[in-house]
Amino acid sequence: MTDPYEPPEPAGGPARCLTVLTTTDDEAKAQELARGAIAARVAACAQVSAPVTSVYRWAGAVETSREVQVLFKTTEARYDALEAHIRAAHDYDTPEIIATPVVCGSADYLDWIAKETR
Repeated sequence: MTDPYEPPEPAGGPARCLTVLTTTDDEAKAQELARGAIAARVAACAQVSAPVTSVYRWAGAVETSREVQVLFKTTEARYDALEAHIRAAHDYDTPEIIATPVVCGSADYLDWIAKETR
């Protein structure tokens, strides 16, 4: 019996999938981050969302700003390369880069992520 808390194993062996979130202050920059990650095969897909309002403390002050989120789909094996891509292409001093494991998902979709990031 398969453990329901383990992600399915894509063809060619298991590949743990992740979603990785970042934000930027401009939709064009978000699109550039997304397209660059896909071109470099460090992510299989990236979704650029509508603007969000971020509230945070920076340099001792509470700030509020409009940001655009980018959600990448990748594998654990490609995470370091995706993080390096985001850091190199991002203009924030400390960009948000948060990875969340995909616990369950469509086996076909997770297999596609693994294939696209090889």
